[in-house]
Amino acid sequence: MPKKVKKYSIEQKQARWGFAFTIPCLVFFAVFSFYPIINAVMTSLTNRQAIARTSKFVGLKNYIYLFTQSNGGFSLMNSIRATVVFTFGTFVPMVIISLIIAVLLMQLRSSRQKGFFQISYYMPAVLSSVVAALIWMIMFDPRGLVNQVSNKVLFTSGIDYKWLTDNTMLQISTMIVYFWKYIGYFVILFITGLASIPPSIYEAATVDGSNKWHTFWHITLPLLKPTVVLVSIMAMLQCLKTFSTQYMFVQTGAARQPIDVITMNIYFTGISNGKLGRASAMSIILFIIMLLFTYLQFKLSKTDEVDY
Repeated sequence: MPKKVKKYSIEQKQARWGFAFTIPCLVFFAVFSFYPIINAVMTSLTNRQAIARTSKFVGLKNYIYLFTQSNGGFSLMNSIRATVVFTFGTFVPMVIISLIIAVLLMQLRSSRQKGFFQISYYMPAVLSSVVAALIWMIMFDPRGLVNQVSNKVLFTSGIDYKWLTDNTMLQISTMIVYFWKYIGYFVILFITGLASIPPSIYEAATVDGSNKWHTFWHITLPLLKPTVVLVSIMAMLQCLKTFSTQYMFVQTGAARQPIDVITMNIYFTGISNGKLGRASAMSIILFIIMLLFTYLQFKLSKTDEVDY
């Protein structure tokens, strides 16, 4: 009897081809994402040193040490505090103000004006984080532009607001640098989300007598919810991974303790001190914190697909 040829439906063929095209992406993520994570977990359970070729399994001793030892003021708990303060002090204003700027830019009628402002806001995102930090450090100098503007606005004369020496002002300085660099990127994301809302919805609202304030709160914001969630998660993760700004500030003489975020503590522990096992444990803790915050944001937002 002739052998029967198995026939596949169109959906099955599409699924097979779709899986075939995703294999390169899966391999890429397995090599450059999944393997480093697994390797970091395994390394965090050892006492591996940077210059030693051998390592010994120590279990959870690295984690216990990080949560119990003060390490001369540069403990993990201080790094978690510095990271959380920086993250919420940066990404919350960044999300709110970038949304406001995007809405204002969408009100412009001239496409040239829109393009000019979009490019202007996005230009700092193109700069290297090191360059951005150096630019602002010059401006934060006692004789720099920021002190001059502060004296003008606050009607003071010749006062040094200690942007690079006072602990609180140093934290605010790093937030300002990060805010200035990345706000344009999130403005573009919000503009993309706003442009996807059909104009007919706004036309119907205008016919029904809705003002701009009512339209924003009851039409724009609900329809923009997926974009708001996306931007907030991206901004939060970006802030949790901050490193270059704080590192440049410390390298030029600023105090490390107030801005000793987890990533910088990982660098000094693993690279400067050579304790790779302990640094890997800190990286896993940061990874768990990022997962936790992302889960909480998804849980609180309860984002659903928006139907226009």
